Amino acid sequence: MRVMSGTPVQRALGGHAAIGLLVSALLYLIALSGSIIVIHDRWQRWEQPDIVETATLSPAAVQTAMQAAMIRDRGKPPTTHLYVRMPTEDLPRGVVTTDHGASYVDGAGDIVGREAHNWTEFLIGLHEYLHLPATWGLIAVGALGVALAALVITGVLAHPRIVRDAFRLRMRQDPQIARADWHNRIGVWTLPFVLAVALTGAFIGLGSIGTSVLARAYTGGKLEAIYAPVFGQEPTPNPAKATLPDVATALAALHTRVPHAVPTYVIVHEPGTAGQHVQIIAEHPRRLIYGETYAFDARGGWRGPIGLADGAIGQQVAASAYNLHFGNYAGLPVEIAYMLFGLGLCVVTATGTSLWLRKRQRRGLGGTRLTACWSVVIWGSPLLIVALVWLRAIAGPDAPLATVFWVVLAGSLAVAAARPSWFPDRALRTILAAALIVTAGIHLLLFRTAPAPVLVIDVIVLGSSLGALMLGRRKTA
Repeated sequence: MRVMSGTPVQRALGGHAAIGLLVSALLYLIALSGSIIVIHDRWQRWEQPDIVETATLSPAAVQTAMQAAMIRDRGKPPTTHLYVRMPTEDLPRGVVTTDHGASYVDGAGDIVGREAHNWTEFLIGLHEYLHLPATWGLIAVGALGVALAALVITGVLAHPRIVRDAFRLRMRQDPQIARADWHNRIGVWTLPFVLAVALTGAFIGLGSIGTSVLARAYTGGKLEAIYAPVFGQEPTPNPAKATLPDVATALAALHTRVPHAVPTYVIVHEPGTAGQHVQIIAEHPRRLIYGETYAFDARGGWRGPIGLADGAIGQQVAASAYNLHFGNYAGLPVEIAYMLFGLGLCVVTATGTSLWLRKRQRRGLGGTRLTACWSVVIWGSPLLIVALVWLRAIAGPDAPLATVFWVVLAGSLAVAAARPSWFPDRALRTILAAALIVTAGIHLLLFRTAPAPVLVIDVIVLGSSLGALMLGRRKTA
């Protein structure tokens, strides 16, 4: 039945479709940014390729880095936490961070430059919070994770032959049929991955709601008391001044007691006070947990592990959700797989919504404006992400990337709704491919003496531009 234009029913259907498009757009942005930040350490290295690198930091160098950061922050309000990130294979740079900023350090622990990878941080914030305030952002992303899991399950149930037809592609038939086949096939191929990331994402995001409810009901709103059974209890602060803690002794003690543990972070709570204490997060090889946390007093004396590695099952599950979601548990091969599966999820999201929009058009429900908006989301948002690389290069590391992204994206959607013909799908894809080629090519020329892993990123970006060009050659229905 054709709904007459301008009627209350027609306007209601238009509003319903717009809401559906908004949810799909947010899922797409989360999937796209998540696919990119799987290798966020490598992107950080690519964004600042001229920083001095070091493969290791000795205990003495970590002590020096802590002292250098406190000297850097003199005259500023006391910092509550100090972090020293240890070099890794993905990011062979030490980083010391306080409440007032982060700096790279060399192999001796001396500060050699400001950590200023705000483009990478922009992508991380887009994926984890949609740039909303932290709690609300986690809730929104967690809810979208639940929605994604529901879409996957109902999609499988709605297509009983979906597994049997996993490799059936009717490419020479109607483009709508070919699009449906790609949607269904890639949905099958990525099914375990999508369920894993959707459920762990929902767990991470919506966990903040559960802890807030429990805190209000049992601890007078104190979240620390709720997290303590899983992540450890914080000692009572004592603001009296004291000399900085002996983190070098703590690192040496960890090596002696747990020689297989690989330190990733050294955390000093309330540094320079009588209540300060030290925690070391260390990876355990061949374990899914992000690491175990070991506690020490200010003199480097051993207090023991929290229990993320061998404590209660709930602790181990909580510590494993992060790596399972982000793919940080088995090196580069798994990271590449996560990126490919994540891009597959982008394709599933894009084709699913495109199928829905074209069905609306065939039923006489309109959709030209919504289709133009969807093209802006699918091709305009990655183009905008590439443009922000240039903005960061021109305006510096303090450029408001998140604000620019959302303002330009919202403006583009408004223009697309008013003038759909201004945003042809193929043109956007071609412009995106050209932007990728120019960005990677110039970066490669400017930093051709950078370490090989940095140059590999440029080659990957150039390869992705070819993918966009190949898609642009296919005529859409």
